[in-house]
Amino acid sequence: MGGDSLSCGPSTSLSPFPSSPAMDRRVSRRTEILTNHLLRRAPPTSSVLHPHRCLSYSPPELSNEFAFDAREMRRLMDGHNLEDRDWLFSVIVQSALFNRRERAGRIFVCPNYNQSMEQQREATLKRIEYLVKRGVFRGWLTGEAPEEELRKLALNEVLGMYDHSLAVKLGVHFFLWGGAVKFLGTKRHHDKWLSATENYDMKGCFAMSELGHGSNVRGIETITTYDSNTGEFVINTPCESGQKYWIGGAANHATHTIVFSQLNINGSNQGVHAFIAQIRDSDGNICPNIRIADCGHKTGLNGVDNGRIWFDNVKIPRENLLNSVADVSPTGEYLSAIKNVDQRFAAFLAPLTTGRITIGVSAIYMSKISLAIAIRYALTRRAFSITPNGPEVLLLDYPSHQRRLIPLLAKVYAMSFSANDLKMMYVKRTPESNKAIHIISSAYKATFTWNNMRTLQECREACGGQGVKSENRVGHFMGEFDVQSTFEGDNNVLMQQISKALFAEYVACQKQNKPFSGLGLEHMNKPLPIIPSHVTSPVIRSSEFQIDLFHLREWDLLRRFAEEVSEYQSRGESKESAFILSYQLAEDLGRAFSERAILKTFMQAESTLPAGSLKNVLGLLRSLYAVISVDEDATFLRYGYLSTEDASAVRKEVPKLCAELRPHALALVSSFGIPDAFLSPIAYNWVDSNSWSSQL
Repeated sequence: MGGDSLSCGPSTSLSPFPSSPAMDRRVSRRTEILTNHLLRRAPPTSSVLHPHRCLSYSPPELSNEFAFDAREMRRLMDGHNLEDRDWLFSVIVQSALFNRRERAGRIFVCPNYNQSMEQQREATLKRIEYLVKRGVFRGWLTGEAPEEELRKLALNEVLGMYDHSLAVKLGVHFFLWGGAVKFLGTKRHHDKWLSATENYDMKGCFAMSELGHGSNVRGIETITTYDSNTGEFVINTPCESGQKYWIGGAANHATHTIVFSQLNINGSNQGVHAFIAQIRDSDGNICPNIRIADCGHKTGLNGVDNGRIWFDNVKIPRENLLNSVADVSPTGEYLSAIKNVDQRFAAFLAPLTTGRITIGVSAIYMSKISLAIAIRYALTRRAFSITPNGPEVLLLDYPSHQRRLIPLLAKVYAMSFSANDLKMMYVKRTPESNKAIHIISSAYKATFTWNNMRTLQECREACGGQGVKSENRVGHFMGEFDVQSTFEGDNNVLMQQISKALFAEYVACQKQNKPFSGLGLEHMNKPLPIIPSHVTSPVIRSSEFQIDLFHLREWDLLRRFAEEVSEYQSRGESKESAFILSYQLAEDLGRAFSERAILKTFMQAESTLPAGSLKNVLGLLRSLYAVISVDEDATFLRYGYLSTEDASAVRKEVPKLCAELRPHALALVSSFGIPDAFLSPIAYNWVDSNSWSSQL
């Protein structure tokens, strides 16, 4: 062991070395150690090794007082349906189906990632069936009131906090399949499918992406034609690049799918439309003329059975066209009240908006879990002493550790207010607000999911080696949630779409000489903000200075983007080519739009509160969100919104704000309202949970 040979038994002439009392003692000691190890006995205490007192765990609650009402802060953060959330937390924690386990006297729930891919998929299915029986999904599709939609969103957030695979499989079934039937279908589809979907009597999936086309949905290659002789549509996969790919639920469990396909009527392509097709019977047998293959093992989400689908002359009834946007008569006449092809296409993508909202909000909650774990650990874990024979220092008392975690905490608070604002816009939506919801949800989905991955990485590192253990969740989350930057719209593509929409608003207002209205752009109707020079700490912390600076950045970047696109067009480039060539400004503008919207909603939430400790802490968080956003974006210096001296002053404010928020760190993560069982052992007594006795 350890590079040395191990002698067993007395020395004999076979040994090249003579025996000695010291060697005999070493052999006896090694034998004792091996015996204890093999018999799983604790080693005897030694009176020799007592130069230092052993480390012990001290709950952070003993030394960190709460200066504000954490329950009230949670109400602000969650925004709605707190009792429903807590009910579902309890349902999960109390059921053995959710892999309950005990560590150091606490119960934790987390999927068993040691299971095979097949086992994880079956576990996900069993959990869904159990949740159906508990009434979790009541009203998810048949409910119409905003209150029912908010309940659905709240419960979906809780499920995602337990397991991303569970949330994604449910999201495909309810939000994508169910949402398509509800929003793109009409009464005949609603009557036939919505209750069956809500009760999980059938299992739906959503076949949009293809091997050759993901973000570019317009280019999908699946073809559907209409046979007026039989009154049927015929769906075909014309080539290998047209196979449906990454279809959640398709590999094992889904019985039906929404097929997005080019619709060809009498030789004329009418663009992308949505159809219902059955892919399995009730016994799970794949239907005729359907081929399905598994996408295989993934870096995360292995509880979701992603599959690939080929259609070989699959015939479906004419009534299976989701016809709220367009229809085909029995004789084969194409009918649509929306004559504009682009508007028709946009209408067919409506179900994706819900998905972007739920993905973005899910990213915030995963950031909350990882920050709660990392900050609680940093409030009890010590490293190095700074005085001779002095105590080791708590990780969160190091300014560098504060700088790693507390700005991310401020961002999560800021984004929580924005997420709640977006959800309220969504549940109260009108035809007039749909465009704004689409743009804002795209911006937030990209911003929140990118921030989540950065947060997970920082929290994983901040937990050291413990962050790598799957039971401590944070490290494993990185593989589970990385895909959020890709599905429901690649983040970089979404940011460019946002800039295109802002460009269109800018050009329309310029041409028609009308004021900006909507999307928070009303500030562009006012004179450019004047940023003071030689800014001081009180100025930097003022909400007026912060929003003026964010307005200036957005205003100027939109102008620069419009001018650059126009310049490329004047050189003979097409409009689309000009957008592509202006991608750097497009990405900067998308970021500016998103961060300004987030800051604005934070300020609005803060303004509703009475003076007191809660408002004071939120003011610190809002200032930290603003200054860290400025410090991390080079455009403020690149385009002269701040001088180098003022940028330096802003940067120096970051550690000051971190230090002022340090005493509130425990209260701030406790305000997330996340049950102990949804965190991890290192968030609590990490000494006992790793003790020898806990392994027995």
